[in-house]
Amino acid sequence: MNNTNKPNIVCIGGGTGTFVVLRGLKYQPCQLSAIVSMSDSGGSNKRIRDEFGLLPTSDIRQCLVALSDENDGIGPLRKLFMYRFKKGNGLFGMTFGNIFMAALADILGSQREAIRQTGKVLRIRGSVFPVTFTKTSLYAQYEDGTVLREEHLIDEPTHDGRIKIDRIFLKPSAKANPEAIDAIHNANLIILGPGDVYTSVIPNLLIDGIRNAILNTKAKKVYIVNLMTKFGQTYNFSAYDHLKVIESYTGIPMDYIIINNGKIPDKALRIYEQSHEQPVIDDIPETFKKTVIRSNIVNYFLVHKAAGDLLKRSLIRHDSKKLAAIIMKLII
Repeated sequence: MNNTNKPNIVCIGGGTGTFVVLRGLKYQPCQLSAIVSMSDSGGSNKRIRDEFGLLPTSDIRQCLVALSDENDGIGPLRKLFMYRFKKGNGLFGMTFGNIFMAALADILGSQREAIRQTGKVLRIRGSVFPVTFTKTSLYAQYEDGTVLREEHLIDEPTHDGRIKIDRIFLKPSAKANPEAIDAIHNANLIILGPGDVYTSVIPNLLIDGIRNAILNTKAKKVYIVNLMTKFGQTYNFSAYDHLKVIESYTGIPMDYIIINNGKIPDKALRIYEQSHEQPVIDDIPETFKKTVIRSNIVNYFLVHKAAGDLLKRSLIRHDSKKLAAIIMKLII
């Protein structure tokens, strides 16, 4: 099958959720694009923004690595780009991939071109587009009136994480990357999630032009529900709660909802419980008018953080291959 006959699949998100989806889809007969949030401000991204004056690169790096075809995606370059320094006062916590792209942006005079050339180095199967090149910050307004600025403070709250978010917004407003708009216009299938709702998925929908592009495309829309709730963002959220928030920011209903019905490992549950997090309860009724796909799509392997990584990470993730198999059936 040549490229012109392959369906266009666009994944919108950021972080490990999009990484998992891309890793499963890259070997499928499709043209694959990732549109990635650019509002991250924690960990090494804060230093990339503050010290280099660049937009955050961690989510971009993860997507590039997920699509890497270098030695079947498990070669030394992939490991190098994911390597996190655990020594050195200046390098501790930084990843090689972020430093590489910062250096390349300086050499080429363009972060856009640095991302494109990094994709060539990693021989990616697909395309990765920052949702915007505008420097902007994410804000959250909570039901008690509190307003927090910067993604990492929203993602890992120091306040009571049970307080709900009323509104999420960007300052200043940001203009969409034209390449991201083109990808949406050409899509046959658009995938939102999985990923932190308010800091990975929705920030993309706040960019000027993205929501309208999704509204005006004929592509089918898919939402992949998270496995676990998130303290500080989706405390006690059910599957329907997740869906309502996503649809409130798109203004259009999803065509498909994919929900895990597999059992979360007990060891993981005990650890998540300490952070006031639990499996997302499937409360979408069988009579729901949309197509709800329920399947055992949890990966039972527990993820361990790399030394030097100071940010909180998910312990369990969706199974890439199982997700890809379900997604491809939606476009046959």
